Amino acid sequence: MRLPRTRPRSLAGQLFAMQVVLIAAVVAGCAVFAYVSGSAQAEETAARQVRVAALAVADSPSVREAIRTPDPSAVLQPYAERVREDTGIAFVTIMDTERVRWTHPDTSQIGDTFLGNTAKALRGQTFTETYTGTLGPSIRVVTPIRDGGRIVGLVSAGITVDRVSSQVREQLGALALAAGGALALGGIGTYVINARLRRHTHGMNAAELSRLHDYHQATLHAVREGLLMLDGRRRIALINDAGRELLGLEPVTEAVGRTVDELALPAPLTGALLASEARVDELHLTAARVIVVNTRPVVGGEQRGTVVTLRDHTELQALSGELDSERGFTQALRSQAHEAANRLHTVVSLIELGRVEEAVDFATAELELAQVLTDRVVGAVEEPVLAALLLGKAAQANERGVELVLAEDSLIDDGALPPSLAQRDLVTILGNLIDNAVDAASEGPEDAAESGAAVPSPRTAGGPAGRARVTVTALAGERELLLRVADTGAGIGPEAADEVFRRGWSTHGAGRGLGLALVRQAAHRNGGTVELDAGPDGGARFTVRLPLGDRTARSAAEAGAKEVTA
Repeated sequence: MRLPRTRPRSLAGQLFAMQVVLIAAVVAGCAVFAYVSGSAQAEETAARQVRVAALAVADSPSVREAIRTPDPSAVLQPYAERVREDTGIAFVTIMDTERVRWTHPDTSQIGDTFLGNTAKALRGQTFTETYTGTLGPSIRVVTPIRDGGRIVGLVSAGITVDRVSSQVREQLGALALAAGGALALGGIGTYVINARLRRHTHGMNAAELSRLHDYHQATLHAVREGLLMLDGRRRIALINDAGRELLGLEPVTEAVGRTVDELALPAPLTGALLASEARVDELHLTAARVIVVNTRPVVGGEQRGTVVTLRDHTELQALSGELDSERGFTQALRSQAHEAANRLHTVVSLIELGRVEEAVDFATAELELAQVLTDRVVGAVEEPVLAALLLGKAAQANERGVELVLAEDSLIDDGALPPSLAQRDLVTILGNLIDNAVDAASEGPEDAAESGAAVPSPRTAGGPAGRARVTVTALAGERELLLRVADTGAGIGPEAADEVFRRGWSTHGAGRGLGLALVRQAAHRNGGTVELDAGPDGGARFTVRLPLGDRTARSAAEAGAKEVTA
């Protein structure tokens, strides 16, 4: 039969057992040390006590006078007993130089020979020894009695070892009680601390905690969402690799322990991370990304911190923009198909009425209008992506009653743009600028006034011909690419010039205001700039400049690479 596997003791249980053993060892060691030092101290105290008594008796003048009498015991015995009782020692024995006792607690021992060493005392020394006499083992002091310069007797005062041991035993009882109390208090305190530790560690042992930590670290580095944890002081307590990447922090940057304000993030993003309330699916822009931010405070009686998750929305935003463009193209094509059917019916009807020349003129005029713009775009912009974008936006603008015009000085040769300049960024910049310009140009002065924008004068509104117009300039120079979009709309007041690039700024209500923020982000990502001023037709004019590097050097490098490849 297979025995069930025994689960190792939890970390809190192991610490509790170890701490109890440690406390018991410390208390036992302290008790032994106290007992030994107490015993030594008791013996030392006893020796000092009997030494003082012996010296006091030896120096007493009445003792010297009694020794001169024919019967010293008659005077010395009562005196010695009084000293013994007053000092609490075991005996005070006064004897002559021949070791014959004059005094003793047991009067039957008077006149007998003293049991102990006296040689040092006869030489004039005072000494201490432990000796077994008539009263048992005792700690005694022997000192000489001097009369002038002559030794006339000896005094021995002592205390029994049993009495010293009884004093030590009394101290040992109190010591044992104190040690037991310390052990009990230590055990209770250790139990309380370990119970709390057990709650915090959920009863896991050291191996389980180590394995949990390894899984925790692996999960943090493997998850593709950014994870950021802030403590109660808004300092970073934890951040994973994806969080560093999404916030634009260098891998070598030590972010843990720093406050959010020290990360140099955009102000709206910093405000979202520091907010005390929860944030759900908020879009924010960093220098290179569009991220979705979710925050949730960690509350346990007080705010202990904040958990933040970050998701990369850059690719999704780009795909959403492309989808909007495709949807616009589809609607434009549907409208053009409808208009083409109407024009075809008109041509057919004119032919049926016998007005062939008028039918030819009508069809030719419509073809010329469409072909002129196509020829102008294809001839000036040889970059296929930008050319296709301009033609598509022109169709969309036309359906909204806005004329899209390509400036005469526009020119982008084939190969003028370096491969490092991402086509998606060009589409983001030019597409959003044209969309905003078409929106502004398609609004009338009344709409502009309601939105709070500056209203152009009747002379400039809609251009000289009165039709809404968007003028696009695309020029690739030697060192920079110039993209400029101007409209005939209401324009933007000077007080809002700094706010238009902020995420969420829009005159069209909530849910808008991301396009210009993306334009500035894409421009900054490629080392360029975005400027806003008033256009020649009274509307707003946005100018984007993107560095291209040395065009001549780039062409020579590309030619050299082709030659090496050949």
